[in-house]
Amino acid sequence: MSTENKSNTEALAKLKELTKDIETSMLVTNLKKAPLHAVPMTQKKIDEQGNIWFLSPGDSEHNKNISKDSKSQLLYSSPSDKKFISIYGDAHIITDQRILEDLYSSISDNWFNGVDDPNLTAIKFQPKEAYYWDTKTNKYISFLKMGFASLTGDEKDIGEKGKLNL
Repeated sequence: MSTENKSNTEALAKLKELTKDIETSMLVTNLKKAPLHAVPMTQKKIDEQGNIWFLSPGDSEHNKNISKDSKSQLLYSSPSDKKFISIYGDAHIITDQRILEDLYSSISDNWFNGVDDPNLTAIKFQPKEAYYWDTKTNKYISFLKMGFASLTGDEKDIGEKGKLNL
């Protein structure tokens, strides 16, 4: 697996590429204490600056943790595609009604009582750095390449990994 470190616009493009098809990530808060607090979150969008947006209940444990310490981690995983990304950054609670309306969709009604729900907040996650693992081919081709490499002793490039400086 080759290592590809990326920065700035190249890093942002890779971040969007890796996360666009992964509907749910794990948001990890309370990073300074054990146990960590991790909850599944559905990404609403990534804006032009690379901020990742979510909707969240204002009275949730993760919102309380973010209010105390913005340092957070997002973990994305797509085992079937062999794509994984860990993103470190700062999370902020946003209550601006225009942003809530932009992020809200009918599926959000499963958790909230409409866009005017007083418990509705947004989380703006600002990535600082990330580390990713991404195969270039599907898992079956990767396994074949690894098997061939173990038989022949040749190294096969099965994908890339690297750091994203955002």
